Amino acid sequence: MSPELVSILVLVVVFVIATTRSVNMGALAFAAAFGVGTLVADLDADGIFAGFPGDLFVVLVGVTYLFAIARANGTTDWLVHAAVRLVRGRVALIPWVMFALTGALTAIGAVSPAAVAIVAPIALSFATRYSISPLLMGTMVVHGAQAGGFSPISIYGSIVNGIVEREHLPGSEVGLFLASLIANLLIAAVLFTVLGGRKLWARGSVPVHGEDSAGRDGDAEGDGTPSNGTANAGTGPAGTDTEGAGTTPAAGAAGTAPTAVATRPDRDAGAVGGATRLTPARTATLVALVALVVAVLGFDLDAGLTAVSLAVVLSTAWPDDSRRAVGEIAWSTVLLICGVLTYVGVLEEMGTITWAGEGVGGIGVPLLAALLLCYIGAVVSAFASSVGIMGALIPLAVPFLAQGEIGAAGMVAALAVSATVVDVSPFSTNGALVLAAAPDVDRERFFRQLMVYGGIVVAAVPALAWLVLVVPGFG
Repeated sequence: MSPELVSILVLVVVFVIATTRSVNMGALAFAAAFGVGTLVADLDADGIFAGFPGDLFVVLVGVTYLFAIARANGTTDWLVHAAVRLVRGRVALIPWVMFALTGALTAIGAVSPAAVAIVAPIALSFATRYSISPLLMGTMVVHGAQAGGFSPISIYGSIVNGIVEREHLPGSEVGLFLASLIANLLIAAVLFTVLGGRKLWARGSVPVHGEDSAGRDGDAEGDGTPSNGTANAGTGPAGTDTEGAGTTPAAGAAGTAPTAVATRPDRDAGAVGGATRLTPARTATLVALVALVVAVLGFDLDAGLTAVSLAVVLSTAWPDDSRRAVGEIAWSTVLLICGVLTYVGVLEEMGTITWAGEGVGGIGVPLLAALLLCYIGAVVSAFASSVGIMGALIPLAVPFLAQGEIGAAGMVAALAVSATVVDVSPFSTNGALVLAAAPDVDRERFFRQLMVYGGIVVAAVPALAWLVLVVPGFG
């Protein structure tokens, strides 16, 4: 058996173990890099660590650190309250507000499961209160997270663009972002139409202010913030890591239905989930998030170093928030990405990437090879790490992309879309979070609905992404 084939089989074993045994794929990849690099490729430690992505490490730590501060001081909860009040009682707009909210959170740097963990309990409590399909609301949240997931300053966007740059491929940061945004927006529109959106429009508006049906004062009808769901989501449930962010449904989430509570805008409890007004810390955090966007997009500054610098400023001014935030950095995602890319570096060093790429290109039909890669990404990502599989597949595509018959930018965008839209699967972290956050539902039935819908997405989206993004030859 050739060394190249051994290294690929080891990669397959890494994916299988990560999926079936709930072991962080990055840790497995580091172990695989050590074993394959030492025993098969005859590399020393320096050769193995040559593929360690130091730049992406800083991006992951910096951006998630800044966002963790925003979550710790209640800035994300303020954003949730502000977004929810925009509906003004229009029930049909609630799913779209949740879509936009999760998209905005991931676009400015939240890890996708973290954004879903924040918004899903609120969204699903709205679904229960207003008799909205939980499948509609849950999938809108997940697709919203993916819609913003590839912005130039997002975690996924930074990772994929970094891989493209490391592989010396022509890329388009804006094109990647728009491809994911438009794909998920179109899917959301179809879901809204099929799953009862027209009936929601026919229902019009409901009262927002005054007393609710139980005679409590406040505006619980217009807010709908869960008393326990947001608190759980704000800290991020811990557990099995199937999507690379280390978040899965907390044990209590599955058995406790989020309850809507009234929030008094003239009071500020100072705790996550209990405040609706801006404080100095939240104002400064909002300014920092805007500054990150301006610095990266307007002045082409490094997203990771900029985010770390802004986080340090906020930490110096409000050290209590910083102490809580450090523990909420997406360390499992950092481990995942750094481990996978380090192993990919070993594959490159021993010639496996070129060997595999020539094998895929040897099919003789580059378009068919591209389609197969899209389906591989979708199927594996439905059970394992979306960003991890992209980190492995993009380098595998490099040799036949170098032939010039397939547009690199279009191929990368198709892989990104194919590997992330399947996160609605209940076997992924995002899908599991939605399943756990749904109150007062038949969970077995809801699980089957998510599984069927995930299967439809896996079957249909890669072919559509390939047809729209790869066949025309973009990039």
